[in-house]
Amino acid sequence: MTMSLDPAPVQPGASTGSLFFGVFPSLMLPMFLGVVDQTIVATALPAISADLGDVEHISWVVVAYLITNTIAAPVYGRLGDMLGRKKMMFVALGVMIVASLLCALATNIMTLTAARVLQGLGGGGLMTLSHALIGEVVPPRERARYQGYIAAVVVCSNSFGPLAGGFLTELFGWRSIFLINLPLGLAAALVARRLPSRPVSNEGWSFDLHGLLYFVTFVLSALLALEQVQRVNWSMLPPFAALLLLSTGSLYVLLRRERRESHPLIPVALLGRAAIWRSDALAACHGAALVSLITFVPIYLRVVRGTSASQTGILLLPIAIGIGAGSLSIGRLVSRTGRTMIFPSVSLVAAAILMTFFAIFLDRLSLTAIAIILGVMAVFMGSVMGVVQVTVQNAAGASMLGAAAGSVNFSRAVGAAFGTTLVSTLLFAVLSWRAPESSQYFAQLMELGPSVLDSLAPPVRESIMLSLGGTFRDAFLLIAVYVTMGAILAWLVPVRRLP
Repeated sequence: MTMSLDPAPVQPGASTGSLFFGVFPSLMLPMFLGVVDQTIVATALPAISADLGDVEHISWVVVAYLITNTIAAPVYGRLGDMLGRKKMMFVALGVMIVASLLCALATNIMTLTAARVLQGLGGGGLMTLSHALIGEVVPPRERARYQGYIAAVVVCSNSFGPLAGGFLTELFGWRSIFLINLPLGLAAALVARRLPSRPVSNEGWSFDLHGLLYFVTFVLSALLALEQVQRVNWSMLPPFAALLLLSTGSLYVLLRRERRESHPLIPVALLGRAAIWRSDALAACHGAALVSLITFVPIYLRVVRGTSASQTGILLLPIAIGIGAGSLSIGRLVSRTGRTMIFPSVSLVAAAILMTFFAIFLDRLSLTAIAIILGVMAVFMGSVMGVVQVTVQNAAGASMLGAAAGSVNFSRAVGAAFGTTLVSTLLFAVLSWRAPESSQYFAQLMELGPSVLDSLAPPVRESIMLSLGGTFRDAFLLIAVYVTMGAILAWLVPVRRLP
């Protein structure tokens, strides 16, 4: 007689406590790993650029992960439906562990970027599979509560990343932010063994490889086109136009193909439903705003305020606390009341007002005031992702849970990648146009802070600092636009209650 190593599936009638301890701990650590690596490099970027050089391409260390994270989301959603989500969870963890080791061994920015590409392929799978497994094993009425827990892990990981990255970089060097993933990845694999195994589809192997290639072409060419704009140089116009044309053409062909494909990479049929496409668009705006904020606030604090990596991490801690509290609170409210979109609809209006105030008065705010505003805004931002997941999963139905979860994470990752790149484009383009002399000091400011300007004449120094302050104000106003767009979409989602 043989014994199965897999635990028995969690029964719908199980108590809330047994359901929580049977499912959530096995998903929390893999989800944490997948998300934290989006932002853990933020406070380490000055140290990385100082060690490896090539500062003009340092943003690719962040963007490379976001790009492949975007690509991986729908891929793992479909593979999880066909091959089993538990099995694919172990594949994603293996990719993450190997890629993290390669990141730590990188000798220049290009090899680090290549390793981050591989790391993103693992991280995207961890996020998509965790969301889908919640929909698979948790009863519909309880999903909002568990999606709130997962959303809290997502946003806390995003916010915890810069804090951990700052302290690890100061204490052990920047390579430690990747080496820490090795023991964490092994621990995640151990707890993931407790996940229940479910029957998989018997439809046979069918994967939209051509759709994946068109999607990769669309994302890469669009992001490269945005990078060309940063240079504010007429000689960059032809390559920008060519990349933009390639991106637009790839997107057009991709959407036409996905409508005809029996097993599409991107569930275009689902996106035809107003509740789903508007919720996914809301996830994209939320991803753009949150990841852009967490990426560029540390850069602002270092370049303009001169804070150290660990100080920057502490100042970002209220984001982790605020978003975690907001996610958990809204998850419980949705479970009790059955109401869904009313919470992000109201919260995002308040967040948009706060973000606009933050951008306009940034130079007049003390560091303490900055931390308080970020924390309060984070509470409002925490109302989004759990509600979006439960709305999309309920609208999609049980047969499309994997595709639905994949579409939300895909949308959030696309928003994060494009939103962060667009803010970076605006930041460096405006800086080059407004004060070309400021841009030549930017790399040194990233490494040493404002003290690098002490040798300059006071009028020159003041002019550069004013230009930097104005440029960051414009960048944060763009993030406020993302939040405002999210608020509008939240009010337009037609599904306001759980069935």
